[in-house]
Amino acid sequence: MELKKSPDGGWGWMIVFVSFLTQFLCYGSPLAVGVLYIEWLDAFGEGKGKTAWVGSLASGVGLLASPVCSLCVSSFGARPVTIFSGFMVAGGLMLSSFAPNIYFLFFSYGIVVGLGCGLLYTATVTITCQYFDSRRGLALGLISTGSSVGLFIYAALQRMLIEFYGLDGCLLIVGALALNILACGSLMRPLQSSDCPLPEKMPPENAPDKYSIYNEKEKNLEENINILDKSCCSEEKCKNMIANGDCKQESLLHKNPTTIAHTKEPEMYKKKVAEQTYICKQLAKRKWQLYKNYCGETLALFKNKVFSALFIAILLFDIGGFPPSLLMEDVARSSNVKEEEFIMPLISIIGIMTAVGKLLLGILADFKWINTLYLYVATLFIMGLALCAIPFAKTYVTLAILSGIVGFLTGNWSIFPYVTTKTVGIEKLAHAYGILMFFAGLGNSLGPPIVGWFYDWTQTYDIAFYFSGFCVLLGGFILLLAALPFWDTCTKQLPKPAPTSFLYKVASNV
Repeated sequence: MELKKSPDGGWGWMIVFVSFLTQFLCYGSPLAVGVLYIEWLDAFGEGKGKTAWVGSLASGVGLLASPVCSLCVSSFGARPVTIFSGFMVAGGLMLSSFAPNIYFLFFSYGIVVGLGCGLLYTATVTITCQYFDSRRGLALGLISTGSSVGLFIYAALQRMLIEFYGLDGCLLIVGALALNILACGSLMRPLQSSDCPLPEKMPPENAPDKYSIYNEKEKNLEENINILDKSCCSEEKCKNMIANGDCKQESLLHKNPTTIAHTKEPEMYKKKVAEQTYICKQLAKRKWQLYKNYCGETLALFKNKVFSALFIAILLFDIGGFPPSLLMEDVARSSNVKEEEFIMPLISIIGIMTAVGKLLLGILADFKWINTLYLYVATLFIMGLALCAIPFAKTYVTLAILSGIVGFLTGNWSIFPYVTTKTVGIEKLAHAYGILMFFAGLGNSLGPPIVGWFYDWTQTYDIAFYFSGFCVLLGGFILLLAALPFWDTCTKQLPKPAPTSFLYKVASNV
């Protein structure tokens, strides 16, 4: 069935609403896992580096598995994937309430919940893009704030639930809330045309022409038929010899007209089998050619120096910039900040400022006089300096200010697609963005455990956040160096050969 034209409204706004709720419900707990992180430290008594793996896996697994998630959505559709992933997220959260040790949480919370969130993110973005064309940027911006609002609300909600029902009760209730994703998924009506006729079935004799890549049809068909003739003849002779025991009876059977009619059926069967074999060969060649083209396009992307710097920058940014959203509550406790001074959880401040940053930075990216690539580099430099300043913050007010700055700059995720498009072009955006999201997931998975290990070795967060700030600053410096116009001017100053058309004109005048 053919897809309708994007309506840019109508039921599409319901899709935006349920996609917002889906990201709110699935990403609320994983992004606000810093509240649970402190409880897991006290409950299991493991090191901070090992315990941080739980939250980092929940955020990184979905990005690492982004190619698989895209394949599932394209194969089964957004609605079935959303409903199935809702069971995954809710089941993973509920299973985590029965975790006997930290290793069980690696699977239940880190892998199951993380993979479910990755599938839900891909499903919501895909179906929103199907319903919107001219207003696609606005629609994607609205649904992306669902995760930030979820971080803001779930940070306070999980703390309150822990006080009333304990850690296990909190995870059970949060898992029950995640079951509302099933209702959201049921409203994700696929954009299909119900009045379009079904495509006609292609006759088998025309199938080889469609899938033909090399001009080998006649030759391959003859070879396949000859092979089948030899095998079938030998089988028929053996069967007749065994059944009749005499070769003369075989010749008599061939003279019977009824047997002549039956011999035509194996001939047609052999021809169909030969055609199907040829189709399979051509499909295998085509798949191999597509694989080679994909590898060639990937290598071509990495030959772009700005893209190579961009994947290094996003990897270093997530290694250094993601840990504050997970560890800031424990940083405040390590700085001896009293709980009575907490007006609002620091993770909630990061969440609400991330939503503000996504909107404001997205608006700035729409101005033509602003270079989006340099804007992204500026956010990296300021982010690195803010991370290096965290060890000097010893009060709730200073930690809240730095949390707000870090949260606002984390909103540069909204301009990252613009930067990728500016770097590789719109035609290569999907391929390049998938590669970059893989490295982003790798950074999310490695960042918090590295910072936790620094604390386990030094018993302080100072060196850990110096390391985080250095990573983000290094990524920004590499990207800025690759994006400078100096390299382009060097190539433009090369002497150009004189045009040959001028020589032809002189010759004609003579």
